[in-house]
Amino acid sequence: MYSEMSDEELFQRMGGRKGEAEACFTELYARHAPRVNAYCRRFLGDKTIAQDAFQETFTRFFRTASQERSMTNTPAFLLRIARNVCLNIKRGEKQTVEIEDFHVPSEAPEHEKNELLKLITSALELVPVDYREAFVLREYDGLSYQEIADVTDSSMSTVKIRIFRAKEKLRQILATYLEDLNKV
Repeated sequence: MYSEMSDEELFQRMGGRKGEAEACFTELYARHAPRVNAYCRRFLGDKTIAQDAFQETFTRFFRTASQERSMTNTPAFLLRIARNVCLNIKRGEKQTVEIEDFHVPSEAPEHEKNELLKLITSALELVPVDYREAFVLREYDGLSYQEIADVTDSSMSTVKIRIFRAKEKLRQILATYLEDLNKV
């Protein structure tokens, strides 16, 4: 029954009876948890801290259902909450680097893949937060420029510039490694 409902209907019913509210929340969680979790992990880099941010995101989301409000874009709303939670965590965190599931060419040998993953993770940590966020939302979460603009509360041109600058920064950071790779 709930699986056939739209996000908007489910969100609206989350403000109702306890049993129905929990069932609607569970359905929305099942639909959007993977994307929010991946966003938090890529944004924060540390799996444990990202899990805390992920849980806080859904806790805040559940609390908003008790308020009288309509929901038109649940995924964007969840990503906005996740973004705010992650930014708050980043403000008080020391820099850490951990391997993530980044895109790596599949024809590379396993040891080269692992090395490239470490380099990409390290390089992403060196990219300014606003550039990294736009880059991750675009390249890993597949959001359109307009969706990123909505989530980050920025103009579309600002989003495009941030993604471009993130790519340029990554190219600069990884240039030596990529040159060595091309020589092989």
